[in-house]
Amino acid sequence: MKQDSDDIFVTPGSRLVPVDEALGLVIPHDITEIVKDKKKGAAFKKGHIIQPEDVEKLKDLGKFHIYCLDFGPEFVHENEAGLMIARSACGPGVECDNKVSEGKVVFRAASDGLFRVDREMLLEFNLLGEVMLSTRHTNSMVTKGDQVAAGRAIPLVVSRKLMERAEAILQKAEGLLRVTKWQLYNAGIVVTGREVYEGRIKDRFGPAMKEKLASFGMEICSFEQVTDDVQLISDAIARAISRGAELVICTGGMSVDPDDVTRKGIRLAGAQDITYGTPVLPGAMFLVSYINDVPVLGIPACGMYFKTTVLDLVLPRLLTGERIGRAEIAAMGHGGLCLSCRKCRYPVCPFGK
Repeated sequence: MKQDSDDIFVTPGSRLVPVDEALGLVIPHDITEIVKDKKKGAAFKKGHIIQPEDVEKLKDLGKFHIYCLDFGPEFVHENEAGLMIARSACGPGVECDNKVSEGKVVFRAASDGLFRVDREMLLEFNLLGEVMLSTRHTNSMVTKGDQVAAGRAIPLVVSRKLMERAEAILQKAEGLLRVTKWQLYNAGIVVTGREVYEGRIKDRFGPAMKEKLASFGMEICSFEQVTDDVQLISDAIARAISRGAELVICTGGMSVDPDDVTRKGIRLAGAQDITYGTPVLPGAMFLVSYINDVPVLGIPACGMYFKTTVLDLVLPRLLTGERIGRAEIAAMGHGGLCLSCRKCRYPVCPFGK
């Protein structure tokens, strides 16, 4: 739709009628009433026929004129445009309420999992200018029924050609919005450290990892404590996988200290695609690797001292079956600084965003 100077705000095919002369005319869109701290909703619904008693109420709402619409098939009303967005934006795991309120549609997660957004596609869509979609951050954990996005047409009437372009953008690939279910359910934990193995100090890693994995509904199929011995660490990892672990977490021994040999144990166990070190704090000495398709993680000491670390950013993605490597880890530098707030509110915070 062409938009020049002041015409940008004029609805195509409409004529402006003073409200005093509008008796018997049909209101073509919802007219919203906002009462601070009490309500926000439609005082007059689309399709309402204006009665004599409505005139003063409309003026109270600041409506001294109304639009009388008369547009042809080359244009789309906001409600129809909203439904077109609803039909096209839903990818796997996302559903739409299929209700239009003042042109707005709401998208929700159809299952528990990880919400993802194609950010390039979202930008291309929003650059059209007369339609919009706002979403949660990509890689957000969601539960079934959570609102993940909302969209609408901005003007009352949109060019049908523009809506066809919008649909073409939204129907690319597997969808703009999607929720991927958790795919891994069994985990193994290997706690390293002679001081823990000999009972010199209490194990704090194990309970912390068990609690975090349980929050995703994961079962612990293997749990072992081993001393700082490369072969013993390697053997414990192998046993965890043989017991059905789809993910193995090794805790401790990740620094450059000569007694810290967990990385060597992971490599000896057959790990490939090893990525050691991240641009995330806490979690700079985090390690991710794979034995076949089983992720094997090395968790540095921050994993037991901090409530939220790089593990919280990586783990949900791994549990959907995503393969994480150097490129994905490097991209976490932007937003990868935890502010160590006195009261942690993760994930409702900037960390990882």
